[in-house]
Amino acid sequence: MLNSSYHFKPLFILLFSLAGLFSFDKRYQTIYDRFVNYKINPANQNLQFFWKDDKGQTYKSIANLKSWLAQNHKDLLFAMNGGMYKEDNTPKGLFIQNQEVKTPPDTSSGPGNFYMKPNGVFYIATNNLPYITPTEQFKNHGHIKFAT
Repeated sequence: MLNSSYHFKPLFILLFSLAGLFSFDKRYQTIYDRFVNYKINPANQNLQFFWKDDKGQTYKSIANLKSWLAQNHKDLLFAMNGGMYKEDNTPKGLFIQNQEVKTPPDTSSGPGNFYMKPNGVFYIATNNLPYITPTEQFKNHGHIKFAT
């Protein structure tokens, strides 16, 4: 009698564990169904970073960017806030647009999530390949089209 209950105990634990995995999988899908994913290939699609229009005015919103692009006969397929900004809408830290450094990297320390380590730089090279590198290892070699 004791011997047979011993055999059922691991089976019960296994079934309970599997039930937990199936329950977790359902929760996992529920959480990630709330996210929108948009995958691009920068070699085939034009990925750009925007901050100011041709008159030097900050866009301040995706709606304003979309409107400006439409006025310039361009279509916006996908947009997101890709950086952190100061109260005056200046990028916090590095921002390179069309190979021009608009704001330098900020490698100092301080409070808040901007300064949490490790942090990094996302950039698109002039060959349209995307890269991510730790901030401390970032080097502007002159072939960077966009960076934040």
